[in-house]
Amino acid sequence: MRTRELLTPFLPREIQDEELQRFCSRVSKLLQEEDLGPTAVDSLQRLFLIVLATKYPRRLDKTCVDLLQATLCLPTCPEQLQVLCAAILREMSPSDSLNLSCDRAQNTRQLSLVASVLLAQGDRKQEVKSVGQRIFTVLESRQPEGPSLRHLLPVLSKVVGLAPGTLQEDQINLLSKRLVDWLRHASVQQGLPHSGGFFSTPRARQPGPVTEVDGAVASDFFTVLSTGQYFTEDQWLNVQAFSMLRAWLLHEGPEAPGTLDTDDRSELEGSTLSVLSAASTASRLLPPRERLREVAFEYCQRLIEQSNRRALRKGDSDLQKACLVEAVLILDVLCRQDPSFLYRTLSCLKALHARLGTDPGSERALLPLAQFFLNHGEAAAVGSEAIHQHLLARLPSEHFHNPVLAFEVIRFCRDNLPLFDHHLLSVLKSSFPNLFKACTVVLGGRGPGCQVPGPVPCMQPWARGVGCRFLAWNSPPLTSEFVGLLPALVDAGTAVEMLHLLLDLPCLTAALHLQLRSSSTPPERPPWDASPRTPGRLEALRDPQCQGLFQHLLRTKASGSTERLTPLHRLLQPLASYARVAQCAEAVPTLLQAFFSAVTQFADEALTNQLALLLLERSDSLYPVPQYEARVHRVLSAQFLALCQLNPSLVVELAKELLEFLGSVSNTQSRAGVFTSVVWAVGEYLSVTYDRRCTVEQINRFFEALEALLFEVTQSRPSADQPRCPPQVVTVLMTTLTKLASRSQDLIPRVSLFLSKMRTLAQGPASSCTHSEEDAEAVRTRATELLNLLKMPSVAQFVLTPSAEVCHPRYHRDTNTSLPLALRTVSRLVEKESSFLPA
Repeated sequence: MRTRELLTPFLPREIQDEELQRFCSRVSKLLQEEDLGPTAVDSLQRLFLIVLATKYPRRLDKTCVDLLQATLCLPTCPEQLQVLCAAILREMSPSDSLNLSCDRAQNTRQLSLVASVLLAQGDRKQEVKSVGQRIFTVLESRQPEGPSLRHLLPVLSKVVGLAPGTLQEDQINLLSKRLVDWLRHASVQQGLPHSGGFFSTPRARQPGPVTEVDGAVASDFFTVLSTGQYFTEDQWLNVQAFSMLRAWLLHEGPEAPGTLDTDDRSELEGSTLSVLSAASTASRLLPPRERLREVAFEYCQRLIEQSNRRALRKGDSDLQKACLVEAVLILDVLCRQDPSFLYRTLSCLKALHARLGTDPGSERALLPLAQFFLNHGEAAAVGSEAIHQHLLARLPSEHFHNPVLAFEVIRFCRDNLPLFDHHLLSVLKSSFPNLFKACTVVLGGRGPGCQVPGPVPCMQPWARGVGCRFLAWNSPPLTSEFVGLLPALVDAGTAVEMLHLLLDLPCLTAALHLQLRSSSTPPERPPWDASPRTPGRLEALRDPQCQGLFQHLLRTKASGSTERLTPLHRLLQPLASYARVAQCAEAVPTLLQAFFSAVTQFADEALTNQLALLLLERSDSLYPVPQYEARVHRVLSAQFLALCQLNPSLVVELAKELLEFLGSVSNTQSRAGVFTSVVWAVGEYLSVTYDRRCTVEQINRFFEALEALLFEVTQSRPSADQPRCPPQVVTVLMTTLTKLASRSQDLIPRVSLFLSKMRTLAQGPASSCTHSEEDAEAVRTRATELLNLLKMPSVAQFVLTPSAEVCHPRYHRDTNTSLPLALRTVSRLVEKESSFLPA
């Protein structure tokens, strides 16, 4: 067996259990040797890849597992081998063959590896509690020159997250004291290098002071934004303490004030100097938890001050932005736990918002800042309108191409809907075009040629209002987030405009792509960019008519008006095959269903009629993305019926528009699904049962229109200009004609004659030219059933136009009611007639 070839990282085939056991035997022999060299490392790496890449749990030989545990706890074992052993044991977890214990660890590094394996067991034997107790024992006994705690803090943070209730009061106070020391009293001198080398001198190894990100010598205590060549142990602990600070504060929860109450503290807040002096003298007397909050507050203020410095390196600049976000989040936690921090925080965060408005690249910090003022704005008597206008208007306009930011903005709006007051909800609703643009980013994915690193320059006049890009330019994961947000955005005033924009989302994506092309010079296109070339369309954008349409499509706020974008559809048609446009089009049906689910909760008769007409109008005016029209038509046809069920009177109220729609033969082909739903709705709801205003004249007009249409689609032969009519349309037309005739019995002879012709036509050889044998059989069967019903007009009217009470269960259970009798009568008629049909 060629083991080396078999166990490569890219496995050519599945490894069987016996092969794995033979390899485990080889690993066991290597682990029993005194000298664990490169061969042992290579074999453990391969074993880890095998266990990691398997979908189901692998059971290793018990001897091999015991040796892996022994090697992990061996004091003289190289660190690389211990890391590999721990990784393999974690991948096997949970396992009953493990007998590890934290007591076997000889140092903190080894303890962190053993603890990681025990935590992966899932706390089946209270492993989480035992790990936490062992770490706190190390914390209690550690002296300044003792072992390093850097390896234990990540494990301790994991323990706090998994089982916060296992910590005792003295342990909580102990960790709070340690965090205070690490955060506030870290050294401000740089550390020494690990090894100086042969030519090193005492002068070269003298540590200097830590510096700020702009190169200046640090003027205050050490933070995660302090820089230097080498860090000391307590400086590394400072960084790790800050990384777990917010989780620990949330674990502690609110606590009653200790030495100083809120009133005493408020008296100390007359000026900045009094606040600082009071904090420095009084905070030392506070209990450990409150002392930690004071230190955390000072630390966050220091970070906000450091984030205002101009970083010399890009990595430090990115770290500034990340720390600024975390600092604002921690301040939010502190103010929620202790309101006395609120008044000391507001002035700092107001100045921060003013700076964020002019600082490019710091837009991520705007979200936690908006969250802070949303949580505390009312208590602090501070209006957060400017911040939320910035978040909902400027941010989507300038950074719609950032998918992470788009997701966070939509998630912020969705999660905080219960906190939005009436005014903020109105701002959110009027800004829905902005959010739609951002969602097109997420729904559209990352296609070729859309590498846009920063704010988009708007060169064309129509491109200055680029706002609703959030739904048109991102990737599919945002769909579910926006579906949850959509009900809060739609109301009676925005429903029509929002429906137009939802149907135009793929066109919006193409327009944004074209806008990006117009703001880029040709050399900026990467050589691998396979996206469509658009020079002709860029020239066409200078047309005043196109500029007006683009300006409407890319508006930043709800305008209350609508525009027909057919010229834009033709102009942007070559971009319809673009990957981002196609992915956005796939999400539109889901969004449409969410939209109608929300609208039907509050729509009145006027809005229902308006939406029904809009469905008919827009079903023939969609951006020509492949398969997009068919998907949207399925949704529109179902939603038209839902609107009719919600307001059955719309068939009578919109009789003129429906007759105009039904009078076009081309609709049976281009909009077959929508057309079928309209025909069915006419047959179902054009009745005095649903609207007393329904007259015999209206029934006759619809009957004549549908009769002429059915005659035209069935008597003419298919051609290139007019293909064959789908059999579903034919059967629904026949059924609707029969329903109308049952309500105006003067029409029964006409429809009976027509149905007889249809049955004869479906049986004849000419039907093979228009329909398949299966389709012709469906038409013939439906015509026969309807003819049998019409032989008894009273039964036909009862079956085809039942009253609303028929839905009551007693009509289906009580044999004394007329419905079972009518159904039995009809069944006998159908069976009798079918016995005379040719085989």
